[in-house]
Amino acid sequence: MHIYFSDYFNVNKEILKEYGAFNISLINDLPVFIDPFLLFTSEKDEYKELHDNMIKYIAFLKDMSQNGPIRKGLIKNWFLFPEVKQSWLGYSKTGNDGTGLGPKFASALNENLHSIFSNFGNEDITEGSHLEKLCLIKGDVGRDNISDFTANLIKGYLCEYTQKFALKYLEPHQLKDEYVTHAEFNYQTRSWIAKKYTLPFIDNDYVLLTPKDMLTKDDTWINKHDLIGDFDDIRSSISNIELRDTINDYFVRVMPDNPKKKDVDRAKFMTLSQFPQLIDYFIKYKEDNGDKAQKVSIDNIKDTESIFIAQVTRFMDVLEEKKQFTKTTWDTYEETYERVLYLKQVIENNDGYKIFYLHGQPIKREADLQLMFRLTWFATPSDFNSEVNNGRGPVDFKISRGFKDKTLVEFKLASNSKLKQNLANQVEIYAEANQTKKAIKVILYFDGSELEKTKKVLKELKLEDSKSIILIDACDNKPSASNVKL
Repeated sequence: MHIYFSDYFNVNKEILKEYGAFNISLINDLPVFIDPFLLFTSEKDEYKELHDNMIKYIAFLKDMSQNGPIRKGLIKNWFLFPEVKQSWLGYSKTGNDGTGLGPKFASALNENLHSIFSNFGNEDITEGSHLEKLCLIKGDVGRDNISDFTANLIKGYLCEYTQKFALKYLEPHQLKDEYVTHAEFNYQTRSWIAKKYTLPFIDNDYVLLTPKDMLTKDDTWINKHDLIGDFDDIRSSISNIELRDTINDYFVRVMPDNPKKKDVDRAKFMTLSQFPQLIDYFIKYKEDNGDKAQKVSIDNIKDTESIFIAQVTRFMDVLEEKKQFTKTTWDTYEETYERVLYLKQVIENNDGYKIFYLHGQPIKREADLQLMFRLTWFATPSDFNSEVNNGRGPVDFKISRGFKDKTLVEFKLASNSKLKQNLANQVEIYAEANQTKKAIKVILYFDGSELEKTKKVLKELKLEDSKSIILIDACDNKPSASNVKL
């Protein structure tokens, strides 16, 4: 039952811990990301050098773009990057295949070289340059793009870091020599070059380890959410009274009468686009509080390891001892039902709910719940697939043993505005398309009001006694509510 790097390569977890590497899952990406700010603020000279080299590359792109339109072939070479899937980091729901840095990212980067990146390398407000600027304005660029871009720009370092570990701790038969593309940029030829490394191999592909102290969960330290949330404080912190009043005047003029939250946010984005200096003031604030970034990152990675690694490993031990989910007499419904109940147990009674919180606030994402379920699905005679689409839309998971024995699973948040509609129709529609009558619906709630709303919906649909509806309590600091029965 191999799930993690330590399992596949038979290496002690303590050795990985001492080396500082994150123990990646090799069956599915884990939701952590490389944060370039952690390189910038690190006390390690090698990390600072990595950040400097990243800034050097962005400065190169900026210089090239000033010479006129960049030819398509060069845009492909300089701006388009594949996902570094061998690091097994990110939000792929199945496996480790992501979309990479495609045309939208390339376009956003190219456009911003002459807007918010116009003073890149010559900032007079911040202590340094930060490529995270790219995700602060463009809607198509998120933390995963920033992490992918960073991984590509430091891929050579990740290869060397992994090679050093592999040569010291792994067996020769576990390794192969591999030419890795985009390992280093040659500024003389203006091209990316490949280099050969000795790396761990599984399933005809190499594996890369990443140091934990450059990883975070949920968001980079410099992020759009904080930019919008701190917008008023950023404006008031500007010492230049003429600039501050000009910005305030523009902000008021673009604000409609009786604005709603979306109108206020839109006015903030318009103001930020018109006065990119505001972004530098925001980044300066983040730099001044950079010491907190390390602590937040450490706490986030500990939580991720605790839930996605320690709890799942505990589940593996249970399977080994009791062979709990390998009963040949079970069909897919019974097997699936027991695994969902285990997931409920972990979240409610073993601090699993913590994975759904950031800074004490709930992060209501179905994706995290789905990933936890995905990681608990092993040692099974069944075929497990996610987002199966047989003509009526994708279902979260389908578990099957041949054509006649199939069970569908859907995960929903109690806060979903279409919960009643989904419960009434969705899985049944999917079940019809997949030619099965067996389906389980799992609902995650974060407080008492969400629980009451869900119970009301179930009562209206006459589903309050349905065994196939499983509620999971993700309340923070909750009383003993994990035994709630409908």
